Amino acid sequence: MAGNPLGDILRIKELRDRITYTLFWLFVFRVGAYLPIPGINAGALAVYFKSQTSGGGITDYLDFFAGGAFKNFSVFMLGVMPFISTQIIMQLLIVVFPKLKKVAEEEGGRKKIARWTRIGAVGVCIVQSLSVIAWAKTIPGALTISESMYTFVAIVTVTTGSMFLIWIGEQITKRGIGNGVSLLIFAGIVARLPNALFALWQRIASNEINPVFAIVVLLLFAAVIALVIYEQQGQRKIPINYAKRVVGRRMYGAQNTYIPFKINPSGVIPVIFASSLLTLPLQLLGGPAAKAKWIRDFTAWLSPSGVWYQVFYILLIIFFAYFYTQVTLNPQEISKNIRENGGSIPGIRSEKMEEHLTRILNRIILPGSLYLALIALIPTVVQRLFNFPSELAYLLGGTSLLILVGVDLDTMSQVEALLKMHHHDGLTRKGHIKPRNL
Repeated sequence: MAGNPLGDILRIKELRDRITYTLFWLFVFRVGAYLPIPGINAGALAVYFKSQTSGGGITDYLDFFAGGAFKNFSVFMLGVMPFISTQIIMQLLIVVFPKLKKVAEEEGGRKKIARWTRIGAVGVCIVQSLSVIAWAKTIPGALTISESMYTFVAIVTVTTGSMFLIWIGEQITKRGIGNGVSLLIFAGIVARLPNALFALWQRIASNEINPVFAIVVLLLFAAVIALVIYEQQGQRKIPINYAKRVVGRRMYGAQNTYIPFKINPSGVIPVIFASSLLTLPLQLLGGPAAKAKWIRDFTAWLSPSGVWYQVFYILLIIFFAYFYTQVTLNPQEISKNIRENGGSIPGIRSEKMEEHLTRILNRIILPGSLYLALIALIPTVVQRLFNFPSELAYLLGGTSLLILVGVDLDTMSQVEALLKMHHHDGLTRKGHIKPRNL
Protein backbone atom coordinates (compact mmCIF):
# COMPACT_ATOMS: atom_id res chain seq x y z
CA MET A 1 0.00 0.00 0.00
CA ALA A 2 1.62 3.24 -1.14
CA GLY A 3 1.09 6.47 0.69
CA ASN A 4 2.55 9.32 2.66
CA PRO A 5 4.67 7.90 5.55
CA LEU A 6 3.45 10.59 7.97
CA GLY A 7 -0.17 9.95 6.99
CA ASP A 8 0.36 6.21 7.44
CA ILE A 9 1.77 6.79 10.94
CA LEU A 10 -1.27 8.86 11.91
CA ARG A 11 -3.71 6.31 10.46
CA ILE A 12 -2.28 3.29 12.31
CA LYS A 13 -3.76 3.37 15.81
CA GLU A 14 -1.08 1.20 17.44
CA LEU A 15 1.76 3.31 16.08
CA ARG A 16 -0.05 6.57 16.84
CA ASP A 17 -0.68 5.46 20.44
CA ARG A 18 2.95 4.39 20.90
CA ILE A 19 4.30 7.70 19.62
CA THR A 20 1.82 9.70 21.74
CA TYR A 21 2.75 7.65 24.81
CA THR A 22 6.47 8.28 24.19
CA LEU A 23 6.00 12.02 23.65
CA PHE A 24 3.96 12.30 26.86
CA TRP A 25 6.76 10.85 29.00
CA LEU A 26 9.41 12.91 27.24
CA PHE A 27 7.30 15.99 28.06
CA VAL A 28 7.19 14.91 31.72
CA PHE A 29 10.98 14.55 31.65
CA ARG A 30 11.44 18.05 30.27
CA VAL A 31 9.07 19.58 32.83
CA GLY A 32 10.90 17.78 35.65
CA ALA A 33 14.21 19.22 34.42
CA TYR A 34 13.01 22.65 35.59
CA LEU A 35 11.63 21.59 39.00
CA PRO A 36 14.34 22.42 41.56
CA ILE A 37 15.02 20.34 44.65
CA PRO A 38 12.97 21.68 47.59
CA GLY A 39 15.10 24.09 49.59
CA ILE A 40 17.07 25.42 46.60
CA ASN A 41 17.06 29.11 45.65
CA ALA A 42 16.80 29.13 41.84
CA GLY A 43 17.72 32.82 41.64
CA ALA A 44 20.98 32.30 43.55
CA LEU A 45 21.87 29.40 41.22
CA ALA A 46 21.28 31.57 38.14
CA VAL A 47 23.54 34.33 39.52
CA TYR A 48 26.24 31.82 40.46
CA PHE A 49 26.40 30.06 37.09
CA LYS A 50 26.23 33.37 35.22
CA SER A 51 29.38 34.43 37.06
CA GLN A 52 31.18 31.26 35.95
CA THR A 53 32.76 32.38 32.69
CA SER A 54 34.82 29.27 31.93
CA GLY A 55 33.21 26.77 29.55
CA GLY A 56 33.83 23.14 28.75
CA GLY A 57 34.20 21.98 32.36
CA ILE A 58 32.63 18.97 34.02
CA THR A 59 29.60 21.03 35.11
CA ASP A 60 28.85 22.14 31.53
CA TYR A 61 29.41 18.58 30.32
CA LEU A 62 26.99 17.02 32.82
CA ASP A 63 24.44 19.80 32.37
CA PHE A 64 24.47 19.37 28.59
CA PHE A 65 23.62 15.66 28.70
CA ALA A 66 21.04 16.23 31.44
CA GLY A 67 19.22 18.74 29.23
CA GLY A 68 19.91 21.65 31.59
CA ALA A 69 18.63 19.74 34.64
CA PHE A 70 22.03 19.64 36.36
CA LYS A 71 22.56 23.39 36.69
CA ASN A 72 18.90 23.81 37.68
CA PHE A 73 19.49 21.44 40.62
CA SER A 74 16.29 19.76 39.51
CA VAL A 75 14.84 16.49 40.75
CA PHE A 76 16.14 14.91 37.50
CA MET A 77 19.61 16.46 37.73
CA LEU A 78 21.42 13.09 37.78
CA GLY A 79 19.41 11.79 34.83
CA VAL A 80 19.85 8.12 33.93
CA MET A 81 23.65 8.17 34.25
CA PRO A 82 23.65 6.37 37.65
CA PHE A 83 21.75 3.50 36.04
CA ILE A 84 24.17 3.37 33.09
CA SER A 85 27.16 3.42 35.47
CA THR A 86 25.64 0.53 37.43
CA GLN A 87 25.04 -1.39 34.20
CA ILE A 88 28.73 -1.03 33.33
CA ILE A 89 29.79 -2.28 36.76
CA MET A 90 27.35 -5.21 36.62
CA GLN A 91 28.46 -6.31 33.14
CA LEU A 92 32.10 -6.19 34.21
CA LEU A 93 31.27 -8.25 37.32
CA ILE A 94 29.48 -10.86 35.17
CA VAL A 95 32.64 -11.30 33.11
CA VAL A 96 34.96 -11.40 36.16
CA PHE A 97 32.86 -13.68 38.42
CA PRO A 98 31.76 -17.03 36.93
CA LYS A 99 28.94 -17.42 39.50
CA LEU A 100 27.28 -14.21 38.28
CA LYS A 101 27.68 -15.35 34.69
CA LYS A 102 26.02 -18.66 35.58
CA VAL A 103 23.11 -16.77 37.19
CA ALA A 104 22.73 -14.59 34.07
CA GLU A 105 22.56 -17.69 31.82
CA GLU A 106 19.91 -19.44 33.92
CA GLU A 107 16.21 -19.20 33.12
CA GLY A 108 15.02 -15.90 34.54
CA GLY A 109 18.62 -14.93 35.25
CA ARG A 110 18.46 -11.75 33.19
CA LYS A 111 15.54 -10.52 35.28
CA LYS A 112 17.58 -11.12 38.45
CA ILE A 113 20.53 -9.20 37.03
CA ALA A 114 18.20 -6.35 35.98
CA ARG A 115 16.71 -6.23 39.48
CA TRP A 116 20.16 -6.17 41.10
CA THR A 117 21.21 -3.44 38.67
CA ARG A 118 18.28 -1.25 39.72
CA ILE A 119 19.10 -1.81 43.39
CA GLY A 120 22.73 -0.90 42.70
CA ALA A 121 21.57 2.22 40.84
CA VAL A 122 19.85 3.41 44.03
CA GLY A 123 23.18 3.18 45.86
CA VAL A 124 24.99 5.09 43.11
CA CYS A 125 22.27 7.78 43.19
CA ILE A 126 22.70 8.22 46.94
CA VAL A 127 26.49 8.53 46.65
CA GLN A 128 26.24 11.01 43.78
CA SER A 129 23.57 13.02 45.59
CA LEU A 130 25.97 13.47 48.52
CA SER A 131 28.41 15.17 46.14
CA VAL A 132 25.62 17.42 44.86
CA ILE A 133 24.70 18.32 48.45
CA ALA A 134 28.28 19.25 49.29
CA TRP A 135 28.50 21.36 46.14
CA ALA A 136 25.23 23.23 46.84
CA LYS A 137 26.51 24.21 50.29
CA THR A 138 29.40 26.11 48.67
CA ILE A 139 27.10 28.27 46.50
CA PRO A 140 26.24 31.55 48.25
CA GLY A 141 22.53 31.84 49.07
CA ALA A 142 21.64 28.55 47.36
CA LEU A 143 19.93 26.98 50.40
CA THR A 144 16.65 28.28 51.80
CA ILE A 145 16.39 25.63 54.54
CA SER A 146 18.81 24.23 57.11
CA GLU A 147 21.72 22.10 55.86
CA SER A 148 20.55 19.00 57.71
CA MET A 149 17.03 19.25 56.29
CA TYR A 150 18.38 19.95 52.81
CA THR A 151 20.68 16.91 53.02
CA PHE A 152 17.75 14.61 53.72
CA VAL A 153 15.45 16.21 51.15
CA ALA A 154 18.09 16.25 48.41
CA ILE A 155 19.03 12.58 48.85
CA VAL A 156 15.38 11.51 48.71
CA THR A 157 14.30 13.72 45.81
CA VAL A 158 17.35 13.26 43.57
CA THR A 159 17.43 9.48 44.08
CA THR A 160 13.67 9.22 43.53
CA GLY A 161 13.93 11.43 40.44
CA SER A 162 16.60 9.25 38.83
CA MET A 163 14.78 6.02 39.61
CA PHE A 164 11.57 7.54 38.23
CA LEU A 165 13.42 8.35 35.00
CA ILE A 166 14.62 4.75 34.81
CA TRP A 167 11.02 3.60 35.22
CA ILE A 168 9.93 6.03 32.49
CA GLY A 169 12.61 4.61 30.21
CA GLU A 170 11.38 1.06 30.81
CA GLN A 171 7.77 2.07 30.13
CA ILE A 172 8.73 3.77 26.86
CA THR A 173 10.62 0.65 25.77
CA LYS A 174 7.64 -1.59 26.57
CA ARG A 175 4.68 0.54 25.48
CA GLY A 176 6.18 3.35 23.41
CA ILE A 177 8.56 3.53 20.48
CA GLY A 178 12.36 3.20 20.64
CA ASN A 179 14.70 2.50 23.54
CA GLY A 180 13.43 4.47 26.52
CA VAL A 181 16.71 5.23 28.32
CA SER A 182 18.42 6.23 25.06
CA LEU A 183 15.47 8.47 24.13
CA LEU A 184 15.72 10.30 27.47
CA ILE A 185 19.38 11.08 26.76
CA PHE A 186 18.40 12.02 23.20
CA ALA A 187 15.71 14.41 24.46
CA GLY A 188 18.14 16.05 26.89
CA ILE A 189 20.63 16.70 24.09
CA VAL A 190 18.05 18.03 21.61
CA ALA A 191 16.59 20.34 24.28
CA ARG A 192 19.92 22.18 24.39
CA LEU A 193 19.90 22.95 20.66
CA PRO A 194 18.16 26.39 20.90
CA ASN A 195 20.56 27.58 23.62
CA ALA A 196 23.56 26.31 21.66
CA LEU A 197 22.52 28.10 18.46
CA PHE A 198 21.77 31.29 20.40
CA ALA A 199 25.23 31.16 22.00
CA LEU A 200 26.77 30.75 18.55
CA TRP A 201 24.80 33.74 17.24
CA GLN A 202 26.03 35.86 20.16
CA ARG A 203 29.64 34.91 19.42
CA ILE A 204 29.20 35.81 15.73
CA ALA A 205 27.44 39.11 16.58
CA SER A 206 30.28 40.10 18.93
CA ASN A 207 32.89 39.19 16.26
CA GLU A 208 34.38 36.46 18.45
CA ILE A 209 33.72 33.92 15.67
CA ASN A 210 34.16 34.52 11.96
CA PRO A 211 30.83 33.80 10.18
CA VAL A 212 32.71 32.01 7.37
CA PHE A 213 34.32 29.66 9.92
CA ALA A 214 30.91 29.01 11.45
CA ILE A 215 29.39 28.05 8.07
CA VAL A 216 32.37 25.83 7.18
CA VAL A 217 32.22 24.04 10.53
CA LEU A 218 28.45 23.49 10.29
CA LEU A 219 28.90 22.02 6.79
CA LEU A 220 31.69 19.84 8.14
CA PHE A 221 29.41 18.51 10.86
CA ALA A 222 26.71 17.78 8.28
CA ALA A 223 29.26 15.70 6.35
CA VAL A 224 30.27 13.91 9.56
CA ILE A 225 26.62 13.07 10.28
CA ALA A 226 26.36 11.48 6.81
CA LEU A 227 29.52 9.46 7.52
CA VAL A 228 28.17 8.38 10.91
CA ILE A 229 24.94 7.17 9.29
CA TYR A 230 26.95 5.30 6.65
CA GLU A 231 29.11 3.71 9.35
CA GLN A 232 26.12 2.79 11.54
CA GLN A 233 24.42 1.05 8.60
CA GLY A 234 27.55 -0.70 7.30
CA GLN A 235 27.74 -4.47 7.68
CA ARG A 236 29.80 -7.50 6.68
CA LYS A 237 27.83 -10.55 5.52
CA ILE A 238 29.17 -13.97 6.54
CA PRO A 239 27.70 -16.63 4.17
CA ILE A 240 26.17 -19.72 5.84
CA ASN A 241 25.11 -22.92 4.04
CA TYR A 242 22.61 -25.27 5.67
CA ALA A 243 22.36 -28.87 4.45
CA LYS A 244 19.11 -30.86 4.24
CA ARG A 245 17.94 -31.89 7.69
CA VAL A 246 15.00 -33.66 9.34
CA VAL A 247 13.22 -31.99 12.27
CA GLY A 248 10.52 -34.25 13.70
CA ARG A 249 8.52 -35.53 10.73
CA ARG A 250 9.42 -32.64 8.46
CA MET A 251 12.39 -32.35 6.12
CA TYR A 252 13.95 -28.97 5.48
CA GLY A 253 15.84 -28.41 2.24
CA ALA A 254 19.26 -26.90 1.76
CA GLN A 255 19.40 -23.17 2.43
CA ASN A 256 21.94 -20.42 1.81
CA THR A 257 21.83 -17.44 4.15
CA TYR A 258 24.24 -15.11 5.93
CA ILE A 259 25.07 -13.58 9.31
CA PRO A 260 25.17 -9.73 9.18
CA PHE A 261 28.04 -8.36 11.27
CA LYS A 262 27.74 -4.59 11.58
CA ILE A 263 30.95 -2.61 11.22
CA ASN A 264 30.04 -1.09 14.57
CA PRO A 265 28.30 -3.99 16.38
CA SER A 266 28.08 -2.20 19.73
CA GLY A 267 26.56 1.03 18.32
CA VAL A 268 26.90 4.02 20.64
CA ILE A 269 27.27 1.87 23.77
CA PRO A 270 31.10 2.26 23.99
CA VAL A 271 30.81 6.05 23.83
CA ILE A 272 28.05 6.20 26.46
CA PHE A 273 29.90 3.77 28.74
CA ALA A 274 33.24 5.60 28.36
CA SER A 275 31.80 9.05 29.06
CA SER A 276 29.73 7.75 31.99
CA LEU A 277 32.70 5.97 33.56
CA LEU A 278 34.97 9.00 33.22
CA THR A 279 32.47 11.53 34.55
CA LEU A 280 31.47 9.36 37.54
CA PRO A 281 34.61 10.09 39.64
CA LEU A 282 34.54 13.76 38.60
CA GLN A 283 30.93 14.06 39.72
CA LEU A 284 31.59 12.26 43.00
CA LEU A 285 34.53 14.57 43.76
CA GLY A 286 32.81 17.72 42.48
CA GLY A 287 31.39 18.76 45.84
CA PRO A 288 34.39 18.36 48.14
CA ALA A 289 36.75 19.75 45.47
CA ALA A 290 36.48 23.27 46.90
CA LYS A 291 38.09 22.11 50.16
CA ALA A 292 40.81 19.62 49.14
CA LYS A 293 43.64 20.81 46.87
CA TRP A 294 44.56 17.37 45.55
CA ILE A 295 40.94 16.82 44.48
CA ARG A 296 40.90 20.16 42.69
CA ASP A 297 44.13 19.22 40.92
CA PHE A 298 42.74 15.82 39.95
CA THR A 299 39.47 17.22 38.55
CA ALA A 300 41.40 19.86 36.60
CA TRP A 301 43.76 17.16 35.25
CA LEU A 302 40.80 15.03 34.13
CA SER A 303 38.67 17.90 32.83
CA PRO A 304 36.55 17.00 29.74
CA SER A 305 38.37 19.69 27.77
CA GLY A 306 41.80 18.42 28.82
CA VAL A 307 44.26 16.19 26.96
CA TRP A 308 44.31 13.33 29.47
CA TYR A 309 40.53 13.08 29.50
CA GLN A 310 40.58 12.64 25.72
CA VAL A 311 43.35 10.01 25.95
CA PHE A 312 41.45 7.93 28.50
CA TYR A 313 38.24 8.53 26.55
CA ILE A 314 39.71 7.02 23.38
CA LEU A 315 41.18 4.03 25.23
CA LEU A 316 37.88 3.32 27.02
CA ILE A 317 35.89 3.59 23.78
CA ILE A 318 38.15 0.98 22.16
CA PHE A 319 37.99 -1.23 25.27
CA PHE A 320 34.20 -1.12 25.55
CA ALA A 321 33.82 -1.68 21.79
CA TYR A 322 35.68 -4.98 22.14
CA PHE A 323 34.13 -5.84 25.50
CA TYR A 324 30.50 -5.21 24.56
CA THR A 325 30.86 -6.95 21.20
CA GLN A 326 32.27 -10.06 22.88
CA VAL A 327 29.34 -10.04 25.30
CA THR A 328 26.64 -9.65 22.65
CA LEU A 329 28.31 -11.48 19.73
CA ASN A 330 30.14 -14.45 21.20
CA PRO A 331 31.89 -16.33 18.33
CA GLN A 332 31.86 -19.54 20.35
CA GLU A 333 28.08 -19.47 20.83
CA ILE A 334 27.45 -18.42 17.20
CA SER A 335 29.63 -21.29 15.94
CA LYS A 336 27.87 -23.74 18.24
CA ASN A 337 24.42 -22.67 16.97
CA ILE A 338 25.53 -22.97 13.34
CA ARG A 339 26.90 -26.48 13.86
CA GLU A 340 23.84 -27.64 15.83
CA ASN A 341 21.59 -26.56 12.95
CA GLY A 342 23.70 -28.33 10.33
CA GLY A 343 25.26 -25.18 8.95
CA SER A 344 28.74 -24.41 7.66
CA ILE A 345 30.77 -21.48 6.38
CA PRO A 346 32.01 -22.06 2.81
CA GLY A 347 35.76 -22.80 2.75
CA ILE A 348 36.04 -23.00 6.57
CA ARG A 349 36.35 -26.27 8.46
CA SER A 350 33.90 -26.80 11.32
CA GLU A 351 36.57 -26.74 14.04
CA LYS A 352 38.01 -23.49 12.60
CA MET A 353 34.65 -21.68 12.49
CA GLU A 354 35.06 -19.92 15.86
CA GLU A 355 38.57 -18.75 14.95
CA HIS A 356 37.32 -17.45 11.59
CA LEU A 357 34.44 -15.48 13.16
CA THR A 358 36.74 -14.07 15.86
CA ARG A 359 39.20 -12.87 13.24
CA ILE A 360 36.45 -11.16 11.25
CA LEU A 361 35.01 -9.47 14.35
CA ASN A 362 38.44 -8.20 15.41
CA ARG A 363 38.99 -6.73 11.93
CA ILE A 364 35.61 -5.01 12.09
CA ILE A 365 35.77 -3.75 15.68
CA LEU A 366 39.15 -1.99 15.47
CA PRO A 367 38.32 0.45 12.63
CA GLY A 368 34.80 0.89 14.05
CA SER A 369 36.11 1.80 17.52
CA LEU A 370 38.79 4.12 16.09
CA TYR A 371 36.08 5.84 14.06
CA LEU A 372 34.00 6.33 17.21
CA ALA A 373 37.04 7.75 18.98
CA LEU A 374 37.68 10.16 16.09
CA ILE A 375 34.11 11.47 16.25
CA ALA A 376 34.41 11.82 20.03
CA LEU A 377 37.38 14.18 19.64
CA ILE A 378 35.50 16.64 17.42
CA PRO A 379 34.04 18.85 20.23
CA THR A 380 37.44 19.59 21.76
CA VAL A 381 39.08 20.30 18.38
CA VAL A 382 36.26 22.61 17.25
CA GLN A 383 36.07 24.46 20.54
CA ARG A 384 39.81 25.11 20.65
CA LEU A 385 40.41 25.94 16.98
CA PHE A 386 37.30 28.04 16.26
CA ASN A 387 36.38 29.30 19.75
CA PHE A 388 32.93 27.69 19.43
CA PRO A 389 30.62 27.72 22.49
CA SER A 390 31.02 24.51 24.51
CA GLU A 391 27.26 23.85 24.22
CA LEU A 392 27.38 23.79 20.42
CA ALA A 393 30.64 21.84 20.29
CA TYR A 394 29.16 19.14 22.54
CA LEU A 395 25.98 19.09 20.46
CA LEU A 396 27.60 18.72 17.04
CA GLY A 397 30.19 16.10 17.84
CA GLY A 398 31.41 13.38 20.10
CA THR A 399 29.02 11.46 22.26
CA SER A 400 25.99 13.62 21.45
CA LEU A 401 26.32 13.26 17.68
CA LEU A 402 26.64 9.49 17.86
CA ILE A 403 23.73 9.22 20.29
CA LEU A 404 21.51 11.45 18.14
CA VAL A 405 22.22 9.47 14.97
CA GLY A 406 22.14 6.04 16.64
CA VAL A 407 18.90 6.61 18.56
CA ASP A 408 17.25 8.20 15.53
CA LEU A 409 18.14 5.24 13.29
CA ASP A 410 16.97 2.75 15.91
CA THR A 411 13.65 4.57 16.39
CA MET A 412 13.11 4.89 12.63
CA SER A 413 13.74 1.15 12.26
CA GLN A 414 11.05 0.37 14.85
CA VAL A 415 8.58 2.75 13.21
CA GLU A 416 9.31 1.18 9.83
CA ALA A 417 8.83 -2.34 11.21
CA LEU A 418 5.40 -1.38 12.57
CA LEU A 419 4.45 0.25 9.26
CA LYS A 420 5.39 -2.90 7.35
CA MET A 421 3.52 -5.07 9.86
CA HIS A 422 0.38 -3.12 8.95
CA HIS A 423 1.13 -3.50 5.20
CA HIS A 424 2.33 0.05 4.60
CA ASP A 425 5.47 1.33 2.89
CA GLY A 426 8.45 2.19 5.04
CA LEU A 427 9.80 5.64 5.84
CA THR A 428 12.16 5.73 2.88
CA ARG A 429 11.28 5.85 -0.81
CA LYS A 430 12.47 2.29 -1.39
CA GLY A 431 10.43 1.04 1.54
CA HIS A 432 13.21 0.17 3.96
CA ILE A 433 16.29 1.56 5.68
CA LYS A 434 18.92 -0.22 3.65
CA PRO A 435 22.15 -1.40 5.32
CA ARG A 436 25.45 -0.93 3.51
CA ASN A 437 27.30 -4.14 2.59
CA LEU A 438 31.04 -4.10 3.07
